[in-house]
Amino acid sequence: MIKDYFLNKVEQAVEKAVKAGKLGQMTEYNTGTLVVERPKNADFGDYAVNVSCLARNAKIAPPLIAQNIVEFIDKEDNEFTVIAGFINFKAGNNLLCNLVDEIIRKKSLFGKPENIQKEKIILEYVSANPTGPFHIGHGRWAAMGSVLANLLKFYGHEVYQEFYINDAGSQIQKLGNSLAIRIRQELGEDVDFPTDEIERKNYYPGDYLIPVAKEFIERNAELLKQVHNDISLIPLQTLCDFAKDYEEKVQRDLLEKFRVHFDNFYSELSLHKSGKVEECVNKLKASGKIYQKDGADWFRSSDYGDDQDRVIKKADGSNTYLTADIAYHIGKLERGFDRMIDIWGADHHGYVARVKASIEALGYNPDKLEVLLGQLVNLVVNGEEVRMGKRKNMVTLEDLIDEVGVDATRFWMAMRNIDTTLDFDIDLAKKNSDENPVFYVQYAHARACSIIRNVINDKIDTQTGKTTPAILSEDEYKDLTENFDKSLLEGNIQDGRKLVLKLEEYKSLIENSAKTRQVYTICRYVQELASEFHSFYNSVRVINDDKELTKARLALVYSVKTVLNNALDLLAVTAPERM
Repeated sequence: MIKDYFLNKVEQAVEKAVKAGKLGQMTEYNTGTLVVERPKNADFGDYAVNVSCLARNAKIAPPLIAQNIVEFIDKEDNEFTVIAGFINFKAGNNLLCNLVDEIIRKKSLFGKPENIQKEKIILEYVSANPTGPFHIGHGRWAAMGSVLANLLKFYGHEVYQEFYINDAGSQIQKLGNSLAIRIRQELGEDVDFPTDEIERKNYYPGDYLIPVAKEFIERNAELLKQVHNDISLIPLQTLCDFAKDYEEKVQRDLLEKFRVHFDNFYSELSLHKSGKVEECVNKLKASGKIYQKDGADWFRSSDYGDDQDRVIKKADGSNTYLTADIAYHIGKLERGFDRMIDIWGADHHGYVARVKASIEALGYNPDKLEVLLGQLVNLVVNGEEVRMGKRKNMVTLEDLIDEVGVDATRFWMAMRNIDTTLDFDIDLAKKNSDENPVFYVQYAHARACSIIRNVINDKIDTQTGKTTPAILSEDEYKDLTENFDKSLLEGNIQDGRKLVLKLEEYKSLIENSAKTRQVYTICRYVQELASEFHSFYNSVRVINDDKELTKARLALVYSVKTVLNNALDLLAVTAPERM
């Protein structure tokens, strides 16, 4: 990266200056002391280093320190200037040309780091109850989780994506009982869900179970005939299993439509049946981490940083949600994963400490678990926030996707930091204008493709029928994109220097985003790159009478197209060639 190149040059010069006795009383330099930053005024340079921190040991003024350091820098064709205590750097033609050359050579691999400390990561997200359609909050976790998976894979990690199915517990019985009512309604009975608010909480009264009831009737005509349509004679478990399987398929189909691909769907019920839950409880008991109070089993989670101890088995003998979660996370470690990354809603923040406590209590490193806590999504229509419950046609993720499309939904869901509430402006997300971020970015890619087509395709005058040969033949274009000669750019690179520097940022974007687990930065970057490219297009004539100059500028356009395509691929958002 150019900023690393600059920092290395400065640090090497510091060491030389120290040895030459040019930095006052300073006798040694600790690598990593200096930091590269962007100058507030872009006219000063591309990057800057503040050397004022060296004054304490040097006992001389920062401007003199900076000036003496610069004397020892091998500048090549780069520009180094001193302003006060800052060393400013402006990349020369060679660095900029090398960057374009790197993009064209590496193509889809541009930005991929080398020699990372590879980890085997299990990434768990969405993990909804199989009791109904996904709401739009699930859509945010689905988008962000899948982008994070794509990013970490590209970075070099081995990533396994898992959906934890919450199919154990009372919610499945509620689902079966709710389906029974819908089936009875479809069979003509005058029956409905309870109107009492407390009793109604034991059911799922949503209309989404109506097609499930119709499907059940169609598939089980013979069974219904045998019981004379008396649903009470059909085992509740049969209804529970049918409704659960139906809703799971609905959820999985929507995830595929949304370009979210899990490696595994892990059933909580199977975890209980395997005996692993009880096994974890027994291990905690054996290690003295469980005690009884009021007839319940309590886990001493406060011994490991939790603010209080937690019940893992109630007085009635049933397990709490925490019990299964302990076994599930221990199971991940037993499966050989180096790191566990979970995406949870912000309302689960209190769960983090207790799960980490259980991991430590059972002899594992709690730092192997990372939890990303996400805020909610607000729908905005006509500039006003809309309560989802009041807008029935916009409650589910599928409704939202059908209204604004997969591309817009994914981009908007990923474009804010996970710990920030997202205002999803439906009207704006549907606009084909520069105001809509995803349209703005996709249009930049389409524009780059259009420029390339105009260079390599013959032009036909629709009035005269006359054909003007393409500026570049297919062989010349292939040679440009596969055997690029960077000398083409040497005298012309400065026209696009801001664009090239923005392209160069993609490398640090990948590294920083992968390390911080932040994916909104990719959305922000492509918007900035699109803006820089649109400005370049408006100020520089790419196609002109000078063929060599056209080829040079086309190399920049191809580089933009490549990086935009790569970044959009991480977002699983399409990169259209025409719009």
